[in-house]
Amino acid sequence: MNFSIDFKGINELLFSAYDSGRNFLYEYEVYSLLKHSGAETPPQCTFIPRGDRPSDEVLNAIPGDKAVLKIVSPTIIHKTEVGGVKIVEKESNKIRSTVRRMLYEVPENYAAWIERSEKNRESSPPEYKDLTGEALIAAISRDLKGVLQVQFMPPDSSSFGNELIVGVRRTREFGTILSAGLGGTDTELYAQRFRKGQAIVAGSTEMNDGHSFFQMFKKTISYLKLAGLTRGQRRIVTDEQLIECFDSFISLANYYSPTNPHAPFILEELEINPFAFIDYLMVPLDGMCRFSLQSNNTNSRPIYKIDNLLHPESIGIIGVSSTRRNFGRIILDNILTEGFDPDKVVVVGSSGELTFEVNSEIVKVDSDKLGSQTKVIHKIKSVPDIKSLTDKLDLFIVAVAAKQVPDIIDDIIYLDAAQSVMLISGGMGETDDSKERARQVVEKIYLSHKIETVFDTKLNTEKRDENNREKRESPSGGPVFLGANCMGVISRPGGYDTWFIPEEKLPKERISNLKDRTSYFHRAALISQSGAFMLHRTHQFPQLRPAYMISMGNQTDLTLGDMVHYFKNSDNVDVIAIYAEGFNDLDGLELCKAIHHAVLSGKEVIFYKAGRTPEGKAATSGHTASLAGDYMVCENCVRQAGAIVARNFTEFQELFSLAENLNKKIIKGNRLAAVSSAGFEAVGMADSIQSDDFTMELARFEDKTKIRIKEILDNKKLNAFVTIANPLDINPAADDEAHAQITAALAEDANVDAIVLSIAPLSPSIKTLDNRQFPIYDMNAEDSILHRVINLVAQTEKPIIAVVDGGVLYEPLRSSLMDNGISVFTVCDRAIAAISLYIQGRLAADAIRGGHGI
Repeated sequence: MNFSIDFKGINELLFSAYDSGRNFLYEYEVYSLLKHSGAETPPQCTFIPRGDRPSDEVLNAIPGDKAVLKIVSPTIIHKTEVGGVKIVEKESNKIRSTVRRMLYEVPENYAAWIERSEKNRESSPPEYKDLTGEALIAAISRDLKGVLQVQFMPPDSSSFGNELIVGVRRTREFGTILSAGLGGTDTELYAQRFRKGQAIVAGSTEMNDGHSFFQMFKKTISYLKLAGLTRGQRRIVTDEQLIECFDSFISLANYYSPTNPHAPFILEELEINPFAFIDYLMVPLDGMCRFSLQSNNTNSRPIYKIDNLLHPESIGIIGVSSTRRNFGRIILDNILTEGFDPDKVVVVGSSGELTFEVNSEIVKVDSDKLGSQTKVIHKIKSVPDIKSLTDKLDLFIVAVAAKQVPDIIDDIIYLDAAQSVMLISGGMGETDDSKERARQVVEKIYLSHKIETVFDTKLNTEKRDENNREKRESPSGGPVFLGANCMGVISRPGGYDTWFIPEEKLPKERISNLKDRTSYFHRAALISQSGAFMLHRTHQFPQLRPAYMISMGNQTDLTLGDMVHYFKNSDNVDVIAIYAEGFNDLDGLELCKAIHHAVLSGKEVIFYKAGRTPEGKAATSGHTASLAGDYMVCENCVRQAGAIVARNFTEFQELFSLAENLNKKIIKGNRLAAVSSAGFEAVGMADSIQSDDFTMELARFEDKTKIRIKEILDNKKLNAFVTIANPLDINPAADDEAHAQITAALAEDANVDAIVLSIAPLSPSIKTLDNRQFPIYDMNAEDSILHRVINLVAQTEKPIIAVVDGGVLYEPLRSSLMDNGISVFTVCDRAIAAISLYIQGRLAADAIRGGHGI
């Protein structure tokens, strides 16, 4: 930075406003703040308080032939629309008469604007909403503080794009966000009408400096106009000025941040709209600032105990019925069926030894079929209540009615009964009626992370007497809690399954041997705020097979950020997939930091955020009691952290599949080769290589590759029907061998980074049927396209994906390819979109690892 920030001066400015009962700065105070922050050219200005009569000397002290007069009011944000900005000749009496006129006309204009429509009234300050007529005008007038006289500094150009908005604002989920783009009175319209990322860009101040934010800003229309890169434009600001400006805003935001307990205030919002440009000077023409007192209310969860949650040596469960298959009983059945040691399980709420009969179904890794199903009798230890437990549990599962949960949590915490707790129970904040119960639970858990309470069992334990408990500082921080309102966890490495879906409804692949289990399931974790989302995605796409599936629920304690922090250095996971609906306070920022560290550790992260629209946001709030944030901010921050962002459910599972299958493949660039024997697919793939979210290139084949393809076509007598181009339409007469040989040639081409092979299953020339009665079409034959592609993919370091565009008759072909680690799509445009997003994400992650990222 080539500037210094006078934080002492800014603190004095903020304290002065705070001591006068304000949480905001007036415009002239904002200019003072900018001066303290190192800005070059804040305009000269004079505040004329209401009722004051400044001298001619004061009115003429500001240089220039004209003066800008602006109304000063804490309630009027958009001054221009209500006549609150006037440009007049700099003559003393002219200024005085205009000031007097504004003090009367502005309240009338603003009142008329408020009463013009219900929408305007709803957006007006709360103190005005119930007022009309003269009462409304009088209230607005009382709030006028005076008029600001500002130096008139005409910009070099008034054409479109020559004004810049720069601002920081505090968000609940992601901390402070910096945004910049097309400025002026139509900023909001530009943001709505232009394509994503063209009018405005935004990013976390904690994850950026001026240089990295500038790289994002360079992609906007605003930069193209300011840098003179469009027809008829000339440059009006240097790149260095923009970087310095962004650096200054970021430094201010990170100092006055909720994550900096040493700052006296939090900067809620600071916006300059617009910056104008005068002879290579950045001149702020309007500004606003809001702030609040600092509050340090962090919650240090002992997230290392997530290991106890995911790999427990002992499990307790409360809520199991011995007479019917309630949720608790189904969970117990699934724990035992997955192969968890019954001697390490205890049921709370009964006495003596319980007998349970469960299905035992084992998958043989070297077999295509499920093993035989047998009935197994398990005898499970039980105790009447939590205080009867003899040993501290790694995991305690709560599957009881919601009204019982607060007391159970009390007992678990006070008795130090478990390292981790899984709250299956719903009714914990999803509805208005349950919000108070959820608040109580959150408070109990929050306190448990600060103090450890020891229950004196020698005293009268029948009474819930607070005097019987001794409180002391806890080095362990109490148990961690997953949920509430969650489906729990399937942990293949941990050897247990707590989903409450009966085996009859959702048959699962059960592997008893840990070594076989480790090799069969992918080194991936699926972390989902919605259990149902995870359930449906994996049921529809069984080839995903992540080693961990974790339902987060309401994030009463453990959050998405906590879970990714745990997995960022995990030796069991290469891919992390996240479905989010909302974030706890600052957990969006924590999630991004965790994603960034995971990417630096060599992991791939796939992300999907629900609740993008106002309607979707409302729906997520009703579902898992989440608080959905602004989607653009979320997407920008998560993508910059290094995640690959999916745009819909289907794309999420496709990207997850690609990451599972391709994370060990080498990707050097975005040059794609596409092969098909159907002409429409070749055209469709060429049409699909660009969108608002990605840009791919069609590879230019090396000459030796073209010669090799020509030889293959000659041998197959196809040369007369095929033009060697990219995409390559190899004709329906191409057989299995031709498909494989041409794909192999492309895989060896140095100009090709990835290959999409579309197999037209209805072609009479290739073996695509799972039917040995027709040997010429039998995909199980050794020389079929199936076996050739499997062998080719195993031998090449480049990513190869397949398209099989056909009906249910060809589902066995698709399934066999996917079972062998090949990502398969049913339509070519989806394949191109998915592999493009994946490659772009991989290249961005490589840039981060190479030191060019955050």
